[in-house]
Amino acid sequence: MKKPLKITLISLGTVAAVLAATLTTTAVVNLVRTEQEVAALEPYGTLVEVEGKRMNVAEFGSGDRTIVLTPGAGTASPVADFAPVIRGLADEARILVVEPFGYGLSDQADSPRTTENIVREIHTAISSFGVDEYVLMGHSITGLYALEYVAQYPDEVTAFVGIDTSVPEQPGMDQVPAIIEAAPVIRGLGLLRVMTSLGGDPLADNPAYTDTDRERISVLTARNTMAPSYLDEVHMLGRNFAAAAGQTFPRELPVLLMYQRENPAFPTWTEMHEAQAATVDHALTLEIDADHYLHHTRSDEVVAATRAFLADTLQT
Repeated sequence: MKKPLKITLISLGTVAAVLAATLTTTAVVNLVRTEQEVAALEPYGTLVEVEGKRMNVAEFGSGDRTIVLTPGAGTASPVADFAPVIRGLADEARILVVEPFGYGLSDQADSPRTTENIVREIHTAISSFGVDEYVLMGHSITGLYALEYVAQYPDEVTAFVGIDTSVPEQPGMDQVPAIIEAAPVIRGLGLLRVMTSLGGDPLADNPAYTDTDRERISVLTARNTMAPSYLDEVHMLGRNFAAAAGQTFPRELPVLLMYQRENPAFPTWTEMHEAQAATVDHALTLEIDADHYLHHTRSDEVVAATRAFLADTLQT
């Protein structure tokens, strides 16, 4: 073998060995640290049994009215994510924050992440708290699941409040992002932790979130992001959106839809929400100058609009 080629092969072998050792280290460190961090995290909420598994539901506030909060897809810690909204509404309502399977402190799911399964599981968890009437409120994908939810339990939901919620007409929801296919490898090798660390904490300078909120989000991001339940939910989006085609809220259900003023991914975002609002007798739409996570940066507006809407439409 010629000397230059031999040197090249040795160099490549050395690089490969170093890379393999590095990835082995990141994988082991991620696994150990995630287990340690979750174990050290102060528990919150109540773990209720749902179809043989445990789902976490956290209760806040008190009042004659109950609000059930459900998260956007892939939210690592719904309780922490909704913290500013919870604090803003807890003085006048009982709030139940549901962490579906694969979210927060809940178990991973065994059943496919179809709309029907998710809705049934959430309802079972809520029923454990002895509440038979409530406002359903949530972010993002909640808009899709809520359509089925109110169809299944029309006598329980007294109003719907959406925070930049999904609508069945969103185009392209049958396309699975390429990164999702690589997610098991990224997660298994501990690269997600590295990527998250390099990206920094997006809520670090946000006064609406406490150190406890940010700790929960950080720890549970490592635990839940790209985990099996989330990946299955993403793969089911096309099926779930197709199943919701043409579905509307009951005409008599009061609906508040708050959404971002400009959504680059969906140029007709406003029109789609206005069309959805037009299907019910009492609806209010509100454009907010923010990104998809309205409740992160405009929680005061979200809370104020929710308070006014419920006061105007519901009798306690």
